[in-house]
Amino acid sequence: MERNHAGQGNPKVLPGLDVLVLNRPERLRGRRFGLLAHGASVTRDLRFAWDALASVPGATLAALFTPEHGLMGTHQDMEGVALKRGSRFRGMPVHSLYGDTPDSLRPSPRMLDGLDLFVADLQGVGSRYYTYLYTLAHCMEACREAGVEVWVLDRPNPLGGVRLEGNLVEPGFRSFVGRFPLPVRHGMTLGEAARMINDAFQAPCRLQVVALEGWRRPMWFDQTGLPWVMPSPNMPTLDTATVYPGTCLIEGTNLSEGRGTTRPFEIVGAPWIDPETLASALRETALPGVVFRPMFFRPTFQKHAGLTCGGVHIHVVDRKRFLPFLTGVHLILCAKRLWPGRFRWRRQPYEFETRCLAVDLLAGGSWLREVADRGADLERIRSSWDRDLARFRRLRRKYLLYA
Repeated sequence: MERNHAGQGNPKVLPGLDVLVLNRPERLRGRRFGLLAHGASVTRDLRFAWDALASVPGATLAALFTPEHGLMGTHQDMEGVALKRGSRFRGMPVHSLYGDTPDSLRPSPRMLDGLDLFVADLQGVGSRYYTYLYTLAHCMEACREAGVEVWVLDRPNPLGGVRLEGNLVEPGFRSFVGRFPLPVRHGMTLGEAARMINDAFQAPCRLQVVALEGWRRPMWFDQTGLPWVMPSPNMPTLDTATVYPGTCLIEGTNLSEGRGTTRPFEIVGAPWIDPETLASALRETALPGVVFRPMFFRPTFQKHAGLTCGGVHIHVVDRKRFLPFLTGVHLILCAKRLWPGRFRWRRQPYEFETRCLAVDLLAGGSWLREVADRGADLERIRSSWDRDLARFRRLRRKYLLYA
């Protein structure tokens, strides 16, 4: 079976960080700025953003801000990054924007005091659930109130910037995994999404995007020539990012999404699942571009830690045809139908929310649970996604930066 994954050529794609430091460093001279960054905030030659920016003559990097998972990606999902007041890194104050309360998600006026510029350099994965976009949005709001300018140093969308998939978040289901009416696979870079949010969804700050050089919308990450650096501890490869828009939905259930294995989000299962039965049911869905391999696995942490689970490994064999969101939906529907007495929806609080179930927040509405629990018509619901995507495509057009 031929895998349609090959990166073609080795184009000179430069992240916004490289563009600023190599080509336009004079823009930073005389500025006292803070930096929102993480371990994947690196130059093309793998120099950390805080080192590259601190070396610009005449500029003062005065503070660091970290999103979920912490500065170096050492914390697991939904694990608060607790920093003591006065914490420092490389001699600079460092502030966590993912603690134990909703208030911790937003920089305080004290954190922004003395800054005239806020620079954000984060690598996303092209999916609505990924929280870095919402951390940036909170920072944009706080900077508007503090009178601080915001620059976003853009990076590629690993899944390209063409394909869209999924529904838009319904108003009653907004959360830190879906603050704005975006589809699950939105086809934008972080800089493009920031432009849309700043103009269409919240009161605007003074925003500039330092654009990528050499990136084109059809490019997947492995076609950029850039090194893959894990943007979070359970996003080890581009393969992970490819399936993530669908299998992140598994977080809303009692199935393991493969955390605690070497293939998170590509492996799904539970102790009570028979692998051959699940794989056979998934094959009958005739989902494009994917093969489901039955397997057993044993997570070392999180759900079902230390227990042998049956399940499937999702092998994407044609990523141009693969529909990750629909694949994740069918995984849940098959597991619920085949093991109704063992399957459960997650009931614990999720991303600081207690008013809605986790699966509703991830799905952007109650429709997935209604399909699984009450047999609602999935095809009718899917047709509504087409209308959502057409509306979103028209909106996003004015915010796109790349051909």
